[in-house]
Amino acid sequence: MRRASRAPHAPPPAPVGPGRRSFVTGALATAGLAAAGCAPPETLISGDTRLRQWNLFAGGDGLRMIEMHDAYQAEHPEIDFRATTFTWGAPFYTKVAMGAAGGRGADIATVHVSRLESLAPGRLLDPIDPGLLAEFGIDDTVVLPNIWEKCFFDGQLYAIPIDTHVLIQYINLDVCRQAGVLDADDRLVEVSGVDAYFDLLREIQGVTGDYGLSMDTWNPWSNFWALYRQQDGELVLGEDDFEMDDDKALAAMDVMYRLAEEGLAPRHSRDADTAANIANGHAGLMIHGNWEIPTLEATGIEFSATQFPAVFGNHRTRGDSHCYVFPHQRDRDPERTRAAAEYAAWMLHNSLTWAGGGHIPAYQPVVESAEYDALHPQSEYREAAENVQFEPEAWFSGSAGRLQEEAAGALTTLHQGTQTPEQALDQLKGTIRNLLSVPSPV
Repeated sequence: MRRASRAPHAPPPAPVGPGRRSFVTGALATAGLAAAGCAPPETLISGDTRLRQWNLFAGGDGLRMIEMHDAYQAEHPEIDFRATTFTWGAPFYTKVAMGAAGGRGADIATVHVSRLESLAPGRLLDPIDPGLLAEFGIDDTVVLPNIWEKCFFDGQLYAIPIDTHVLIQYINLDVCRQAGVLDADDRLVEVSGVDAYFDLLREIQGVTGDYGLSMDTWNPWSNFWALYRQQDGELVLGEDDFEMDDDKALAAMDVMYRLAEEGLAPRHSRDADTAANIANGHAGLMIHGNWEIPTLEATGIEFSATQFPAVFGNHRTRGDSHCYVFPHQRDRDPERTRAAAEYAAWMLHNSLTWAGGGHIPAYQPVVESAEYDALHPQSEYREAAENVQFEPEAWFSGSAGRLQEEAAGALTTLHQGTQTPEQALDQLKGTIRNLLSVPSPV
C-alpha cells in the first residue's frame, strides 16, 4: 500500500421518481451548469477571480448542489464562479483525467475518495496545502479520522472530504408497524446475526405477501463488500496476485443467495424498481444508498432509516466519500487556488443543505449540530460514517470503477439462482485476477 497513514438509498401510492443519476437537464441549465460554449468569453469578465468547478452531480444531488452554489455566489460576488456537471461514472473520470493530463484541469473538481489512486496523485492531481485549508477552518480536528486519512497519498493531502455516503437500511413504517417489528418510538427492533435477520424478514413478508427486503440485484458488489467486511474479510491486492478469505466470502455470498432463494428478496431488481418495492409496500425494508432519501420523500410514504443491518454482528457498511481535488494545471494560479480552497471550506461549513439529500457531512460541527439532530431520518444513521468500509486501493477499485462493474457478472447469479456461492466465488476470483493483469491506464 502506498497511501500514508493519517498525517500532517395492491396499487402504488405514486410512481417513484428518477434516481440520483438521472440528468435533470432543465434544472441544470436554469442554474447555469450548462456545457462549455454557452458562457460569455473570458475577456468580457474583468476584475473577478476566475473559479471553475467540475462535478458529477445530477438528479437530487444536482439540485441540492445548485442550491448551494447559488448561495455561494450570492455571498461571493467577487468570484467569477462557474460549475459544470458531467455524466456520472466513467465519462466524468475520463474528462477529469484528460483535462489534467494536458495541464488544463478545472480549478477544483468533485470525485470519490476511493478513486484517488486511479487519478495518479502527483501527476493528474495537484497536492493541497493543509496550511492553506486550515486558514479556512478545515483540518483533521473537524473531520472523522477514518475519512481524513483516506485523503492522503504518499504523505501529501490530495482531497478535501465533503461527505460519507453509505449503504443504509430503509424502513416502510406502515408495513413494519403491521409486522410488529417496531418499538414504541417507531424504531426497527435491533437484531443481530444471520438467523435473527432472516426471522425479521419473514415477519415482514407475512404482511407484504411478497418480500421482506428490497435490494439492488444488478449492482451487488456493494452489498457483498459490506457483508464480507462485517466478518473482517480482507482483500489484499498485490502486483499480480491477491489474498481473499474464501470462507468469509462464501458466508457473505450465502446470505445473498438465500435471500432470493427463500423468496425474502427479489431475484431481479434494478434502479427504480428497488425503491418502488418498498414505496409500494411489496417490501418492508430496503438496502440502498443514503442518496435515495429524496426518492422516497417524493413518493409520500412514511419511512425511516437506520444503519446497514448487523447481519454478522456489527453495522459495517460499504461506502465512499465525495471529495474535492485540484486537477493538475501547468501553471496553477495562487489566487485561484486560494479561491478554490475557500470555496471547498464554504461548502463544508454549509453542508446541512447537502445532508438533506441523505449524505452524512464530513464536517463534524454540522453533524453535531441541533439542526442536524432535527433532520429525520438522516440523524438516525449518522454513526454509519464511523462504520464505513472503503474498497481496497487499486486503479480499478472504488465507485464507478471496473471492479464494481465486472464483479456484478458473478454476484448477480446469486440473486438469480443460476450459480451456487462456490461457483460465484470462483468466477469472482477470476475477475479479480483478470483486472490485476491489466495495466493501469494512467
